[in-house]
Amino acid sequence: MLPADRLDRITQRFDYLEARLHAGPAAEEIAGISREYAELKPVVAQIAEWRAMETALADAQALLADPDMRELAEDEIARLRAGQPELEQALRLALLPRDAADARPAILEIRPGTGGDEAALFAGDLLRMYQRHAEAQGWSFQVLELSESELGGVREAVVRIEGEGVFARLKYESGVHRVQRVPETESGGRIHTSAATVAVLPEAAEVEIDIPASEIRIDTMRASGAGGQHVNTTDSAVRLTHLPTGIVVTSSEKSQHQNRANAMAVLRARLYDMERARADAERSADRRSQLGSGDRSERIRTYNYPQGRVTDHRINLTLYALDRIMQGDLAEIIDALTAHDQAVRLAASEG
Repeated sequence: MLPADRLDRITQRFDYLEARLHAGPAAEEIAGISREYAELKPVVAQIAEWRAMETALADAQALLADPDMRELAEDEIARLRAGQPELEQALRLALLPRDAADARPAILEIRPGTGGDEAALFAGDLLRMYQRHAEAQGWSFQVLELSESELGGVREAVVRIEGEGVFARLKYESGVHRVQRVPETESGGRIHTSAATVAVLPEAAEVEIDIPASEIRIDTMRASGAGGQHVNTTDSAVRLTHLPTGIVVTSSEKSQHQNRANAMAVLRARLYDMERARADAERSADRRSQLGSGDRSERIRTYNYPQGRVTDHRINLTLYALDRIMQGDLAEIIDALTAHDQAVRLAASEG
């Protein structure tokens, strides 16, 4: 049975927020009320659909006593009961606690791992894959830092992605991505294995992560592009060092002012992510069951070019759609990871 008192509390809270919005809340309250209202709206719609089904079922059962209506009522009861499990499951999923970071923009970081030049080339392939995916979703894709190798690969890429549900959709991408293919530089046709690491961090607001100026060292330097070319003649690049943790962030755009803002945003995201990881570890003895907060040194996915195959090792999902996936079509993988994570959390909540 679903908890009727909890459903009532959610509906009452939604009605209260709706009334507040119509009444015109104070300017400083609008954002918070609007966010909570938007989060509760699909939950309340699911509650209404489930309750409508329960009412229709009760009405049909009441008609069983009428001989003229009995056959029609039995058909209606059978139809409603057939759809009942699916509606209940949808409602249980809607009632699962939301990750507070799901609606936030994301900071995406990509770096080559083992494999030398081939790993850097693969890191560049991943960057283009996520850019295409963001474009298909209508998300903004702002490159904050990009360091390229001489062969056109990526030594480091840091990107800010903004749009509806960005972090909720991309948070499962954190980890080691492995590629198996014949490098362009390989004359013998041998398949090499290389890797790149991906980190997806939720963006943090200044009010959430307050970083005292005394904890930061700021260095400016001359910015350079791929292979040392396109050198900026001004010392516009910024490197921030967070002294307590040793975290170093750089930004190399043309504007030094914008570089400071970009680097601070990335630093806040990294510190916020560290705090989330610490809280997750305290709440759960088995963090490996939580796909969105797993160990980033863990191999999560393999891209096998000779066989055109992509395998996500966390859920044993294999798709022979490498070309489509590298073009940014990640929906099938992300949907499967989301469904698995929901099933795990649902089982834990009912255990």
